[in-house]
Amino acid sequence: MNFYKSLTVSIMVLLFSVGILASFTTLATQEKDTSVQLGPRPFYLINGMDEGKLKTDLQACKKGPFHKTNFSISHRGAALQFPEHTVESYKAAARMGAGIIECDVTFTKDRKLVCRHSQCDLHTTTNILSTDLASKCSEPFTSAEFDPVTGELVKHASAKCCTSDITLEEFKTLKGKMDGANPRATTVEEYMQGTAKWRTDLYSARGTLVTHKESIELFKELEVKMTPELKSPSAGMPFQGNYTQEDYAQQMIDDYKEADVAPKDVYPQSFNLDDVLYWLEEDPHFGKQAVFLDGRYGDSGFDHTKPSTWSPDMKEMFDNGVRIIAPPMWMLMKVDNSGNIFPSVYAQHAKASGLEIITWTFERSDLRGGGEGQWYYQTVDNVIDNESDKMNVLDVLAEDVGIIGIFSDWPASVTYYANCKNH
Repeated sequence: MNFYKSLTVSIMVLLFSVGILASFTTLATQEKDTSVQLGPRPFYLINGMDEGKLKTDLQACKKGPFHKTNFSISHRGAALQFPEHTVESYKAAARMGAGIIECDVTFTKDRKLVCRHSQCDLHTTTNILSTDLASKCSEPFTSAEFDPVTGELVKHASAKCCTSDITLEEFKTLKGKMDGANPRATTVEEYMQGTAKWRTDLYSARGTLVTHKESIELFKELEVKMTPELKSPSAGMPFQGNYTQEDYAQQMIDDYKEADVAPKDVYPQSFNLDDVLYWLEEDPHFGKQAVFLDGRYGDSGFDHTKPSTWSPDMKEMFDNGVRIIAPPMWMLMKVDNSGNIFPSVYAQHAKASGLEIITWTFERSDLRGGGEGQWYYQTVDNVIDNESDKMNVLDVLAEDVGIIGIFSDWPASVTYYANCKNH
């Protein structure tokens, strides 16, 4: 009898333990939820499209299912509505199905790597001006000035606060906010209230800043690939006399090695071709899928429609080991006399030379009034009548240009398209 009682008790304890284990397992699964939730915006954009085959095709996918995709690349997180390069912004991007997330990399006064779009943007992307650290900014807040007679603005309000002005410990005390500044401000409080009207401050109550190493750990948890951009330093290099550009470029890659991240999961980026060539030479496992961000549109003499002005040209870049090039969207398109969008000469030459193409940046323009004056759409602005027309642009980039991915400030819109069109 005692034997059976003991056996019964043992079984009950075992079942209870299994139940607890199952509960913990369920809880862990819930905490690591990586399901894709797109929200209403992609549906809003598609419903606003002109009638046609593309709209019909996209509407047919409205019930999903939708999955994470590497075609959808998060630009600074989900910067359309969340403070850029914050934990909250990154998590929102992953929730919307971005398969690759970006950390723009720069360094602090004590040479620690952090995620910021620019070394000197703390005055527009964080609360630094409202803290004691404002005294350490390269240039303090200066009030706007107005003509005393006409009231006309004669001098914009300004400030300049850099990551290289402060230590990592100090950086971590700051909070992210929506990028923006009020040029007419006469107080710090007014200056910090500069969010564009077509964006929102709804999610800016907390913006948790991250180091580069913290971003790597977060992205591993979110099960996404990573695309760090080595930002051009505003501080003179070599910084503090002995921190060179090569040291900086290597430090970024070393953080992935230290975190045991596979090279295939990392797409290092830079507007500086020398950085890309450095990675190809010194760390080819990471360098082989490094991305050259083509910003030569700002160079004197460069014309994206004239191959003779490209130096190096596409073939030379390919021969030097570059495999992915990333220009802004407008460089990849042109419009014919009938109003049709098709691949530009630049796009055709890149593909013919064997280069893969990534482009930027979707959902970063206010197209509610059309495309006129919108930088990212400057070669096709005459056929952009409203914000839904951007879906036609996305389709041309994907189907005709043949891009392998696109950065977006709101990944959900790209995720919807990519899932629907099998990209």
